Amino acid sequence: MFKLKLLTDPRWANIAEGNLEEILTDHAWCEQKATTNAITIITMVPEYPEIITELLKIAQEELEHFQMVHEIIKKRGYTFGRERKDDYVGQLFKFIVQGKREDYIVDRMLFAAMIEARSCERFKVLTENIKDEELKVFYKGLMISEAGHYTTFIGFARQLGGVEKVNERWEEWLEYEAEIIKSYGKKESIHG
Repeated sequence: MFKLKLLTDPRWANIAEGNLEEILTDHAWCEQKATTNAITIITMVPEYPEIITELLKIAQEELEHFQMVHEIIKKRGYTFGRERKDDYVGQLFKFIVQGKREDYIVDRMLFAAMIEARSCERFKVLTENIKDEELKVFYKGLMISEAGHYTTFIGFARQLGGVEKVNERWEEWLEYEAEIIKSYGKKESIHG
């Protein structure tokens, strides 16, 4: 569905499961950042009320996901740690085109779509490979939600930038992401 060029090694799930407190804290902060990203994009598209309506729904869902992860952390007696820097997202951010407002907005949508696609793929790996039954069910539900967010972001990019142009740019994003993801999948973080 996403055409990711490099899939996560299933052994990453073992790393994640080896320190659930850390992976859950990192995941919670990822959801908070996803909320913020949706709200930031809203500020860029005031002339598109239908896009704003959908992005508000995504922001609310992401905030609900943050709350859900936070509740799991509390229920398990884990410590909710400080926000983590997400180097993967930082590297993706560098690929956003600067210049014309329209091109920047489209690339912000593709940036968001890429993060959702990789998160969905990582949640699938967790669902299929961890032993923790509660988290298997939890991540399966989130996987479905993230897939919907990916579809929304890439759909809006195509609406604003044109299908052919955006499809070509998405291929560039896929190639770029495939190169940077080679450095990740070795620690207990959602993108790490």
